[in-house]
Amino acid sequence: MGSLMLLDTASMYFRAFYGVPETMTAPDGMPVNAVRGLMDMIARLVRARHPARLIACLDESWRPAFRVAAIPSYKAHRANPDGTEQIPAALLAQIPVIFQTLGAAGVVMAGAPGYEADDIIGTLAAAADQPVEVVTGDRDLFQVVDDARQIRVAYIARGVANLEIVDEAGVAARYHIPGRAYAAFAALRGDPSDGLPGVPGVGEKTAAALVRVFGSVEAILAALDAGHGGFPVGSRAKLAAARSYLEACIPVVEVATDAPVRPDGGWLPSVPVDPARFAELDERYELGSSAGRLLSALAAGPS
Repeated sequence: MGSLMLLDTASMYFRAFYGVPETMTAPDGMPVNAVRGLMDMIARLVRARHPARLIACLDESWRPAFRVAAIPSYKAHRANPDGTEQIPAALLAQIPVIFQTLGAAGVVMAGAPGYEADDIIGTLAAAADQPVEVVTGDRDLFQVVDDARQIRVAYIARGVANLEIVDEAGVAARYHIPGRAYAAFAALRGDPSDGLPGVPGVGEKTAAALVRVFGSVEAILAALDAGHGGFPVGSRAKLAAARSYLEACIPVVEVATDAPVRPDGGWLPSVPVDPARFAELDERYELGSSAGRLLSALAAGPS
């Protein structure tokens, strides 16, 4: 049956933007480094990993209301006064071109109002009846790893050429926690890049110890209520003081698995679905060899 490859698209085009020089431009001088860089990344991934299906997952809401309602600081430091995301102007101009080009090539894109790409990935992975590889540079998605269901992360923090396939053993080796307990670990430790405060005074080692003992935030709260032992020295009082945060953080940290997206489609297109439009975009933005590599990789299909 082959695998389903789910792309954390924004994570990838941000990495392409910062990894490819802005001197790569269209005839009118507009930078196309993110467009071409992303096309090259996808082509290389398809060639190397041979997925049967490919879906580019999108942020239709980069800061969903349900997460902000639970934790108001969620991504607040990355928001403009009007609530939009802070994105470099040179990248912002390229995002519509990215979507137009992928669409014309026949790459299926999936998103849902009010949800982040992580939630689309979580939903599609949960519904899949085949092996899944999630391509991301964001460790938050380690929580979807599930050996029993053959869901793994193709982690590209060091680049596509140096991607790391992360399974439950990989998560356990990194953080000394059970392989499917990353969400609880992240909730306790916090994540400044997302404005997630964590439990004050609980660092990575204590968070890992708590997860090893209790397994989940819900179990920690139950143990606090029941007066159970097993808490690392000094942590019980810190957890009790952070109770309101612990009660609110679960829907913020955990990816949704019920976003309104269809779990079908994504078969690799042997030819562009709109060849005329693709050719027009290629000419207008001088996508050149990157466009050719993408189409060639998609047409080759799984081995």
